[in-house]
Amino acid sequence: MSRRRTTANRTVIASRAPTTPVDTDELAALVRAAGDEVVAAVTQPGPPDPGTYLGSGTLAALAETVAETDATRVVVDDELTPGQHHGLESALPDGIAVLDRQRLVLEIFEAGAGSQRAKLQVELAQLRYDLPRLIESADEGLLNQRTEKGSPVYDVRDRIDHLERKLDELPDPAEQFRERRREEGFDLVTLAGYTNAGKSTLLHRLADDLALEEALDGAADEPPEQSSEHATASVRDRLFETLETTTRRATLDGRPVLLTDTVGFVDDLPHDLVASFSATLSEAAAADAVVLLVDASDPADRVRERLSVSLEVLDAQGVEADRIVPALNKVDRLSAAELDRRRETAIETLPEATTAPLPISVHEGRNFEALRVAILERLPTETATLDVPNGDEAMALVSRAYDRTTVERVDYAGETVTITCRGRPSVVERLRNRAATIAAERA
Repeated sequence: MSRRRTTANRTVIASRAPTTPVDTDELAALVRAAGDEVVAAVTQPGPPDPGTYLGSGTLAALAETVAETDATRVVVDDELTPGQHHGLESALPDGIAVLDRQRLVLEIFEAGAGSQRAKLQVELAQLRYDLPRLIESADEGLLNQRTEKGSPVYDVRDRIDHLERKLDELPDPAEQFRERRREEGFDLVTLAGYTNAGKSTLLHRLADDLALEEALDGAADEPPEQSSEHATASVRDRLFETLETTTRRATLDGRPVLLTDTVGFVDDLPHDLVASFSATLSEAAAADAVVLLVDASDPADRVRERLSVSLEVLDAQGVEADRIVPALNKVDRLSAAELDRRRETAIETLPEATTAPLPISVHEGRNFEALRVAILERLPTETATLDVPNGDEAMALVSRAYDRTTVERVDYAGETVTITCRGRPSVVERLRNRAATIAAERA
């Protein structure tokens, strides 16, 4: 089981890559996001060694660097096999922990998990990650002999079984929340994309200037996986600033919308691992529209790669291409020629059912009207004209229509009130039924 750290680690980062120089910027940012200090970096060009990840000479240099910097652990910018993990730890001084990129991200999520469900999901993901590495480092002969409970391996397996059962028994508050909000007339929009693409800033720009609980018309229930202190997403430039989903109310063309900012994707991280403890992907799967934000200031090749991975993740969760609103952010940093190149790259990568990517600047608010229109085009809409006898029931129906739909006009003609509105089909149908009941009661 994972334990929370009380002090910062002095960390040496290690990385291999086919090209020179080996880039360690994002790994260093991840280490700092975990609250640790980067004291040195050891890099080596070329493919990973199957046994110890680093070649023998670089491995010796890493051990020397760890000793010279008084480091407490090493973080590797890759996914280590259990064998590589064991080989690296065995070559370093006693007591030096080795983490790869996946395990570091899990640690960051552990620190940010707020609800009981999130904490259990993080612990389960950590144990599933740790188990094969624990088996690799254990004495194989002893494991074959000792099959009863009590060994570390079997303790971990028992804990995994217990957590899986406990999570299965817990209700899914996110699904309950979504169903309630749809019944109240809210459309659901998710912001997806890589970390630091600008999602939290976009949420801040689009959201109404209301606390979430106020925006939900006095509803007593807060959205799941979120505490009131996170009612507004931070807009600081930091990896994993949004550790759990953050939901705010927005109004698009008079239509009430719930915007959800989610955990950002990260390079070289298997996203099924993230899915095991984060509401990110389920939020996207349930949304009426998904704004897929891409950092257009990245090189074109990286834009293509990150866009492709994001689309694969969304597709695996059942998000149809026609629900996706692709947006190229940070275009204020690009020349006209560079922007054309990024747009061509995105168009080549996007599926046919997806509309052309919108060039926007969240920082400057550029092209926001086009973004709002693109979102609205993907929201389910039905228009109705409701005729009801004038009276208290009619006024209550008018109030309900204003709360849950976009009311285009209300006409008062003698004994009849006519309401023309548009909104979610299920909400409009309930309004029709209520209008018919009022008319029948007054007949």
